[in-house]
Amino acid sequence: MKVLVLYRPNSEFSRPVEEFIRDFKYQHEDYSNRITVVDIDSRDGSATASLYDVMQNPAILALSDDGQLVKAWVGQDLPLMQEVAGYVYSR
Repeated sequence: MKVLVLYRPNSEFSRPVEEFIRDFKYQHEDYSNRITVVDIDSRDGSATASLYDVMQNPAILALSDDGQLVKAWVGQDLPLMQEVAGYVYSR
């Protein structure tokens, strides 16, 4: 599994997302390569948001190895780090 974070850097809501990412990578160093951060305004970010029907940001998506959406957290209320870690650790 992997986790994809779609958000808008340099926005008023970017700081909590960046802190979440930094803390997650620090606490789960062995699995930090399974988190991908994408600017939702980039070409890849727009395409990914469209693919998974993401209408708000930030969005944290848990994806299976073949790219299927398993779980999504969308909006300003970020999930608990343990919730996301559960998807990162599972195979």
